[in-house]
Amino acid sequence: MLTTNPNPDLPQAGERKCLLPNFCAVSVVLGVAIYGELLVILLTLASPAPLATFWARLGPLSVLVLGIGLVGSAALCLSRPLLARLDARVGAMLAWIILLGTASGLTLFVVGLLPLDLAGELVPDDGTEGLFVRALLISAIVGALMLRYLYMHDQWRRQVEAVANARFKTLQARIRPHFLFNSMNTIASLTQTDPRLAEEVVEDLADLFRASLATDDAVSTLADELELTRRYLNIERQRLGDRLRVHWELDELVPKDAPVPPLILQPLAENAVYHGIQPTTRPGYIRIRVHYRRGYVSLSLRNSLPEDYDQADSSRGGHHMALENVRQRMDAMFMGLAKVTQSRVEGDYEVGLVFPHPWRQA
Repeated sequence: MLTTNPNPDLPQAGERKCLLPNFCAVSVVLGVAIYGELLVILLTLASPAPLATFWARLGPLSVLVLGIGLVGSAALCLSRPLLARLDARVGAMLAWIILLGTASGLTLFVVGLLPLDLAGELVPDDGTEGLFVRALLISAIVGALMLRYLYMHDQWRRQVEAVANARFKTLQARIRPHFLFNSMNTIASLTQTDPRLAEEVVEDLADLFRASLATDDAVSTLADELELTRRYLNIERQRLGDRLRVHWELDELVPKDAPVPPLILQPLAENAVYHGIQPTTRPGYIRIRVHYRRGYVSLSLRNSLPEDYDQADSSRGGHHMALENVRQRMDAMFMGLAKVTQSRVEGDYEVGLVFPHPWRQA
């Protein structure tokens, strides 16, 4: 029996998602530093001071802006558990206040820390008070714009997840009737010739339907998805016989506990059988490869095609529906870091999935 073993680092069904990204992540901190330095360059270029003083003003201003950005990121990182428990609007307002407090404190600290000659390039004609007000207003505007962007990005992500989940439920309810009927006929035949094998096929079919009808599991594992696909192909192999050959190539380094969306591989295997193996009387094959390199899991499913596949494509709409569903759910879970491809390779059809591991959603 298949069991779901979600990664505890990933949010489960019904868990609140934080509006802010994970400021404890190195990639986010690096982004803050890069965009902070771009803001410094913009402010320096927009200054009425002579261009010859560009480099002299760039250094002190970089210390101030990057200090505010990095210390603010550290404060948001430490406040993340609290912000995640609050309502999105309350959490965003609190984060904005944290940024303003950081800007106020760092401005006074940096002015007192810099040597007089460098501080002179940083402090405007209206003195330290003017610098304080400017830093506070710029931080308020930039922080508000950042939070607005994060809010819009969060709404977009929720919309993508909603569409993907709706299509997933459609896919769950779309098990082809001919597969059920053919499986039952296969089981009826095996009860006369090989009762033990018939019992195994019944167990495989029960696990397949159990996974297909489940609605509570937001996250599955790579091991469960591979096992579910293996059981599905075992059922089809009893029906198709020598017409279906299955080749598995699993890297020993593949992390079996890698979190993935449920039912991410079996629909692709079902399409491979339905469009590539079933329409022809010639033997065909399905090759499933899984490799792990440099923090990314690479999974590919390749199947042979009938000779007249390009002409007889009237029933291929379901193939694109399943593939688009997989693409949307992978994108919703891994936030754009996963890649789903399709291609024709030496007359075969191949679908590739690449996703990061370990992965912790921001």
